[in-house]
Amino acid sequence: MTRQSLPIGIQDFATIRSEDFYYVDKTPLIRRLVEEGRHYFLSRPRRFGKSLLVDTLKALFAGREDLFRGLDIHDHWDWSVTHPVVRLSFDGKYGTPGEIEGDVIEQLEAVEREYGLAPAPTSDTGPRRLRNLLDRLHRQTGQRVAVLVDEYDKPILDGLPDPDRARANRETLRGVYGIIKGSAEHVRFVFVTGVSMFSRVSLFSDMNNLEDISLDPRFATICGYTDTDIDTVFAPEIDGLDRNEIRRWYNGYHWRGETRLYNPFDVLLLLRTRRFRPYWFQTGSPRFLFETLRAKSISPMELENRVADESLMSTFEIDDIDVKALLFQTGYLTIVTERSDGFDTLYRLDYPNQEVRVSLNRGLLQYLGKTVTEATGQGRGLRALLEANDFAGFAETLRGYLASIPYSWHNNDPARYEAWYAGLLHACFRAIGVDARAEEASSHGRADMVVRTGGQVFILEFKMADTAADADTKLTEAFTRMRERGYATRYRDREEPVHLVAVVCGREVRNLLEVRAEPAVIA
Repeated sequence: MTRQSLPIGIQDFATIRSEDFYYVDKTPLIRRLVEEGRHYFLSRPRRFGKSLLVDTLKALFAGREDLFRGLDIHDHWDWSVTHPVVRLSFDGKYGTPGEIEGDVIEQLEAVEREYGLAPAPTSDTGPRRLRNLLDRLHRQTGQRVAVLVDEYDKPILDGLPDPDRARANRETLRGVYGIIKGSAEHVRFVFVTGVSMFSRVSLFSDMNNLEDISLDPRFATICGYTDTDIDTVFAPEIDGLDRNEIRRWYNGYHWRGETRLYNPFDVLLLLRTRRFRPYWFQTGSPRFLFETLRAKSISPMELENRVADESLMSTFEIDDIDVKALLFQTGYLTIVTERSDGFDTLYRLDYPNQEVRVSLNRGLLQYLGKTVTEATGQGRGLRALLEANDFAGFAETLRGYLASIPYSWHNNDPARYEAWYAGLLHACFRAIGVDARAEEASSHGRADMVVRTGGQVFILEFKMADTAADADTKLTEAFTRMRERGYATRYRDREEPVHLVAVVCGREVRNLLEVRAEPAVIA
């Protein structure tokens, strides 16, 4: 097997194809796109290959036959016909709407120079200049234009911490996108990519002819790598790496269909460094996500096993950001299963893989004031105490851990205290890779948390007591609930010790009051 270069950070299709880099052939799906429709929108997380896909489309419409020899589409494309291409990419920094307008004009000027057109009037706005350019390109070449827009939403996402700026950026972009639909007689193909699925009402109201293929099973693998890609295209590179670990760390992204995907950035960095690290996670800060969780008083434990319907998955509003939509569209959660209730399609969301599960929880604890060393050290200490069945030591360590984190997440909402404490422990375990599952269902209900570690199972039930005097009553309630609802029954055949663990926290002291445990009696 011949080894090639790894295309790390390379989004230019011509460079990859002409300089002997590895390339995963996406042209069968590209061919289907072009043959079956004309106006598309695709959402995928950052670093997932969207820009390379857009550049491949540009080379295809421009008739760069030399770059496609040996690929699936080569023998199915009419290379005698070429189309002018207008590509817009919003990958810069935009502090004000005026900067977007200036950037659009600069990009359109570059297209004018590429096709030898006289410059448009400098007084033109971005939208007017785009309308003028589409008309002139069509008349000059006799062919309609392919319009490609990459990272359409970045100016909005960058502005989310400042909603007024985000809205202003959105309005500027809306004017540009409206021109594309209004110039339909000059346009052959439209492809728009981004991270978020902003509601068409708010952004694409003037471009409502886009077909959203983000959750279309036919195109689920148009970005990203599959297991087959790893085992064939990158076969010369995987020798010496644990294939199951590659899958556990990086596989799992899913946009319906049958195939789960890898983020290309992770795979390429792993193949270069030969070390398992959170490469994708480290390329972007989820601080805005943590701030949104805090503003909406959502416990970290509540991020897992969430259910969303299809309307939620295709909406992302500046003024009312739903956390599930934010997590899914930015790549921190993915679709695990789907089912129909007879009218709606319901999706269950969870972390895609080990990288995101561990890194997101570590990042959250850092946001709360912990260093990575502190967070992982305390998590390992708590795990060791559970495995040793030292529940008194576990309580003492947990009390110190909770006391070390500033209590400001739930804005003194008593109804959320229980979820807050459970969520902190859950994040602590997840930050070191412990199998800690939130709200695991049994036949009669859902346990607050189930931890599997050291060949044992720990079923945790959290209760809140108003005062320390109420702790015994709450402990009794917790054990009664776990026994009566048969939380331990599902582990009957595991041949592992099962423990029921009651955890009681106090509203007055804002910390742990007591922990008690007993062996589960499984009938």
